[in-house]
Amino acid sequence: MAPRVVLVGPMGAGKSTVAAILAERWHLTVRDTDADIVAAEGREISEIFVDDGEQHFRALERAAVAAALAEHDGVLALGGGAVLDPGTREALAGHPVAFLNVGLSDAVKRVGLGVGRPLLLGNVRSRVKALLDERLPVYQAVATVQVDTDGRTPEEVADDVAAAIETKELS
Repeated sequence: MAPRVVLVGPMGAGKSTVAAILAERWHLTVRDTDADIVAAEGREISEIFVDDGEQHFRALERAAVAAALAEHDGVLALGGGAVLDPGTREALAGHPVAFLNVGLSDAVKRVGLGVGRPLLLGNVRSRVKALLDERLPVYQAVATVQVDTDGRTPEEVADDVAAAIETKELS
């Protein structure tokens, strides 16, 4: 058992939205590791960051991703920072991974003021830029497919992800 596709990318890329569209199209279930963590902990991610720190959250995230990769055969969306963990990157090897790329302007518009996003405390635009710059090479390294999302609807992005994954499944 393995996910049909794993979606990665920064906050604001549309991973959760695109995952839902793909799951409906393929008649599969959708799973989001951030939602798994919130359900297991009984509190929001921002609370985990504040109460226990980023390192504790990343340990929870690593475990959630490993469980989802082993247990889920639908569409899987990972939190934006999940790929920073070397163990997670290793676990993703061999899985179809779609990187939803988003530029700075669209990302800032989509995340708004960053309410509920602990890594965006302070100047949202500068924090988003720093996160995009830092993480871009990591997203690209784990991806088997890259789809740009700027100026596009979630349906258009899902169409491109589906086409790419279906083509890879046939080859």
